[in-house]
Amino acid sequence: MASELIKPKQLRFVVDETATLIKFLRKQFPNKGSNKIKQLIERKLVTVNNETTTYFTQQLQIKQIVAVNEQPKQEDIVFSKIKILFEDESIIVIDKKAGLLSISTQKEIEKTAYSLLSEYVKRKNPRLRIFIVHRLDKQTSGVMIFAKNQDVKIKLQQNWHEMIIERTYSVVVEGFVEQKEGTITSWLKENKMYKMYSVKTPDNDSRKAITHYKVEKQNSDYSLLTARLDTGRKNQIRVHFFDLGFPVVGDIKYGATHNPIKRLGLHAASIQFIHPVTNKKMLFDLPIPKEFLRLVQ
Repeated sequence: MASELIKPKQLRFVVDETATLIKFLRKQFPNKGSNKIKQLIERKLVTVNNETTTYFTQQLQIKQIVAVNEQPKQEDIVFSKIKILFEDESIIVIDKKAGLLSISTQKEIEKTAYSLLSEYVKRKNPRLRIFIVHRLDKQTSGVMIFAKNQDVKIKLQQNWHEMIIERTYSVVVEGFVEQKEGTITSWLKENKMYKMYSVKTPDNDSRKAITHYKVEKQNSDYSLLTARLDTGRKNQIRVHFFDLGFPVVGDIKYGATHNPIKRLGLHAASIQFIHPVTNKKMLFDLPIPKEFLRLVQ
């Protein structure tokens, strides 16, 4: 995987007269105070001839190369797989790109939305932590909420149905959906292979799932829909459109025949919720992925 963080800007200087490192850098950065320059050195962001140094008084020689890796401001940090939509002391709301796990599994130990955000907050303060509140499938993109402390996590999870006002998904499915609007209701269960499936008669192991949908655009091969959830069961949308006979594009697990967009045709497009601390209503609305729109042109 490519580096998740945009690389820091590197500034390179050629030493033209002997001097200590701190004196040389003060000359190169007249607008930075001595403490700021010392912090750059202490944080191992300065190299001399490609070797990291932490000595303020290191004596420099003519023609040596001094490089400074200036870190971007925290608010300007951008991830290749994550875009931060909102952040305060309690929560972080992100746009997760397709192909990134929400959190690691036993089978897949790799960079995740959780680990990237953990790295991000620890850049500000090593004591800060991130807490996962809900998940999106690896190949699903869209809005996610993370908590920044345990109390907020518990409040969101225990009051999810009361605090989440509405969630919508952009979904592109195989085939021409004739019924332009509808509601799919079933009871979902999980088999021994960890695959979800619908049953019409509830039992102790099943959980009720309700999905509302509306066709937005379509052609003879694909249909683009907006799905709204009353419940948030595992793989709910994927199973429900499989049940209808219109599998989500790219969802080989649930009946798709091919994968023209190299990802799932599933995008968490919007979420409206009550902030767990301020009690203000918040809405985050993302555009439909371009690859979805191309399929229904």
